[in-house]
Amino acid sequence: MPKQVLQIMALFLAAGTSSAQSPFIGTWKFDSARSRTPDEMKIQREGGNKYTFNFGAGAETIVADGTFQPALGGTLLSAKQVAPDTWIIKRKKDGQVGLKATWKLSQDGGTLTDYYREVKPDGSTLSLDYVYQRTDGGSGIAADWQSIKEIRNTPLYMEVKAYDDDGLSFITPSPQRTENVKLNGEDYSADGSGLGQGAKISARRLDQHHLVISHKYRGEPTITENVELSSDLKTLTITLHFTGRHKPSVMVYQRQ
Repeated sequence: MPKQVLQIMALFLAAGTSSAQSPFIGTWKFDSARSRTPDEMKIQREGGNKYTFNFGAGAETIVADGTFQPALGGTLLSAKQVAPDTWIIKRKKDGQVGLKATWKLSQDGGTLTDYYREVKPDGSTLSLDYVYQRTDGGSGIAADWQSIKEIRNTPLYMEVKAYDDDGLSFITPSPQRTENVKLNGEDYSADGSGLGQGAKISARRLDQHHLVISHKYRGEPTITENVELSSDLKTLTITLHFTGRHKPSVMVYQRQ
């Protein structure tokens, strides 16, 4: 499921003539109630009890009998309908179940609520509740589902520190991620971005409270971020535009 989009953390940047003077420096807490991180998943019934799931990373076809079967990224995926309106989805890797999602269909079949729980490497649990709306004429769970509400139950913090003479360091403790960025508009390797070899990032300041950050992979644009600090310096809003996706993600943080 592409909630990973919640674990990328988008590489948040700040402005100012020097990082020491930047109003972005500090500790920020994610405001789930004011944020939107649209998600989509596609489910197709192949006949009998076989389904193809696409959570954003590619198609995975399994028999929905509750057993673990080979899936993407060296994982094992299982799915099972445990009640007329309830499905259980699990994913296992290296012998450990790291993901469990409970899906609840509405009585009219028009919406699906996903109670998503993921165990992180440090033993903590990521808890997300998503509500999806059916966007085609399928039946049961077989449909193209678009999220209409996303709630993160697990607190998420970000710390911004000075980096070099003209940059900033963005640190999230869970998942552990440090992003060091210079604000000169030039491309740099996105070390620690999780995007792999060939990932680049650049940033430029539009004004004192507004930045534009561009991400590339092997020369191709992947994400454009608009980062804006409120006039009272208490709210940080990051709007992420993903290449190939129509709806942006809007992530709102409050200063701590």
